[in-house]
Amino acid sequence: MATPDRAFNYNLDYRTLNLREQPELYRVGKGEMGVLLVQPYKSEILPYWRFKTPEIARESSEKIYRLFLDYKQNNDFIGMDMARKFLQMGYTRSRRYANHSTGQKYDGPVPDDQKGRSGAHGRNQLPRQEDPVKAESARIFYGKYLEAREDEEYKKLKKEWQQRYG
Repeated sequence: MATPDRAFNYNLDYRTLNLREQPELYRVGKGEMGVLLVQPYKSEILPYWRFKTPEIARESSEKIYRLFLDYKQNNDFIGMDMARKFLQMGYTRSRRYANHSTGQKYDGPVPDDQKGRSGAHGRNQLPRQEDPVKAESARIFYGKYLEAREDEEYKKLKKEWQQRYG
């Protein structure tokens, strides 16, 4: 299945692919697309990704942001983008648990023909139960995510990347 030039390509064999060695294959995609696939960055960043408490979220987001800055120092756009995605995912996941203590937004299982796709798929949304601890974790990650997303060098490299490869 062909993917649009700017879309994240889920058809690559990410289990064996090292995108530091073949950077031309990387696509930014939208939001957090590919965050848990792209190696070696996933293995470098994922061990630090935590959000259970605000203290843990602060330590995690600061470590991931330091990785972002290290990638920036090395002119490694993919690393910068992946760190940005992990910061964004820290925000969205902690926000999900802030709204729903189980992390489940919808009632019932995802229909078999919709697995791997986001959305309600005809299921009712569960009631929100605000957890202020997870909401604070989300706020912490969101701040670091914005720092990464709005970094002038990151924005410049992203634009150049998309012009060159997509």
